[in-house]
Amino acid sequence: MKNKSTMWILAALVFGIISGLMFHWLLPDAARESVVSVLDTVTHMFLNLIKMIIAPLIFATLVSGIAGAAKSAGVGKLFGRSMVWFLSASVLVGAFGFITAHVLNVGHGLNLVAGGDAGMETKPLDYAEFMTHIIPTSVFAALTANNPLQILVFGALFGIALLNLRKKGRSSIADAIDELMGVMLKVTGYVMKAAPVGVFAGIAAAFTAEGLDAFATYASFIGGFYVSLSALWVVMIAVAVAFLGKAAFRLVRIVREPMVIAFATSSSEAALPKLIEGLTRFGIAKRTTGFVLPLGYSFNVDGSMMYMTFASVFLINAYGIDMDLGQQIAMTAMLLLSSKGMAGVPRGSLVVVAAVVPAFGIPAAGIGVLLVIDQLLDMGRTATNILGNAIATAVIGRNHDRESSLMEGTTAAPAEGAPPAEAAEEHREHEHASVR
Repeated sequence: MKNKSTMWILAALVFGIISGLMFHWLLPDAARESVVSVLDTVTHMFLNLIKMIIAPLIFATLVSGIAGAAKSAGVGKLFGRSMVWFLSASVLVGAFGFITAHVLNVGHGLNLVAGGDAGMETKPLDYAEFMTHIIPTSVFAALTANNPLQILVFGALFGIALLNLRKKGRSSIADAIDELMGVMLKVTGYVMKAAPVGVFAGIAAAFTAEGLDAFATYASFIGGFYVSLSALWVVMIAVAVAFLGKAAFRLVRIVREPMVIAFATSSSEAALPKLIEGLTRFGIAKRTTGFVLPLGYSFNVDGSMMYMTFASVFLINAYGIDMDLGQQIAMTAMLLLSSKGMAGVPRGSLVVVAAVVPAFGIPAAGIGVLLVIDQLLDMGRTATNILGNAIATAVIGRNHDRESSLMEGTTAAPAEGAPPAEAAEEHREHEHASVR
C-alpha cells in the first residue's frame, strides 16, 4: 500500500508538471489565471484537511509516548539520558539545517507570491506574545486554535501524570489515549490518500503560472537539501565514532539495510524490525533497545528536524519576508518543540511546518510549494531518522548495559590494554562467534 501511495504521488507529480506546462504554453493569460485559481482552491482544501488533524495528532502521540514509558523497566536514569541526547541532537540538527539553508541561500530571488489564503493565522508573532502564550489559559482553546506549543505544554503534563498512574497499575485513560493515537493515525492515513490530488493541483498551479521557471524552484531546493543531508550524515557518523570508536563503522554497516528500507518506503515503521535486529546484533540488550528506540521514534527525528528548519528558511527567502535573526531563532525553537511526538504520522514534518510557520508571517500557501516535492524529500529525511536513532540507541544502550552488567556482576574482564568500550565489543563478538 505504501508503494502504491508513492507511485500515485510520483505519477501526480509528473502529470502535474506536464499539465501545468501545457496550460502555461497553450492558454491565454486570462484563462491561465482562472485555471491557477481553481488549482489553488483544490490545494487549499487539502491544506485544510492537514490543519484539521494537527491538534489531536500532537496531543495523542505525545501523551501516549510519555505514558507508554511505564511499560519498560529502568525508566529513571535511562529515560533521562535518552531525553538529554534526543533534545540535544534536535537543537544541533535544527541549527545545522538553519545554517546550511542560509549558507546555500535556498529560495533567494524566487520572489514567490501567495496564491491565496489556506485559512491559517499569518499575523507575525512578537517576543512578548510568544512567551505569554506558551502556557494555555484553556486546553480546549489551544486545541480549537491548533496552537501546537500550548498543546505540547498541556500534553507533557498530562502524559507525566498518566505515567505515574500507570506505574501503579493499569490506567483506562492511558489505554484510551493509546487507542485515540491509533485512530488519529488512521484518520491521517485517510487524509493523506488525498495527497496525489493535492500534489497534482499544487505543482500544476505552479507550472501553469510560471512555466519552466518553476522547475528551478524545486531543483534548487531538492539539490540543496540533499547536499546538506549528506553533510549531516558525515557529522552524525563522526559523532558516533567519538562515542563508539571503530565500532561506529560496524554499526553503520549493520543499519544500512533498515536505512535502505526506510528510504525506499519513506516509512520508519517498515524499517523497525530490521533495526531492532541490527542493534541486537551490535550487542545492545533487547530490553534497552525496546525502551530507547520507541522514545527515539517520538523524540529523535534528526532528518525531519533538519528538513523543517531548512524548509522554513527556504520559504522566508522565496517569499522575500523580512524576518530578523531573533524571530527566525524563535521559529526554529517552536518547530523543535512541535516536532516531538509526531513519529508515525504520514508527512508529519509537513504537518508541523504547516502549523508553525504561518504564525511568523509566512504565507500558508507556501506549504503547497513544499507539498509538491515532499515525497522526494521524505525518503531522505526518513533514512536520516533511522541513522540518528541507531546511533543514539547504540551509544546510550552500550553505556547503560555496561553499568547494568557491572551492578549484576556479569561483565567480563576487559582485555589487557583495551579501552572498556572496545573490550565490551570484543566480548560480544566472541560470544556471537561461540554461538555460531
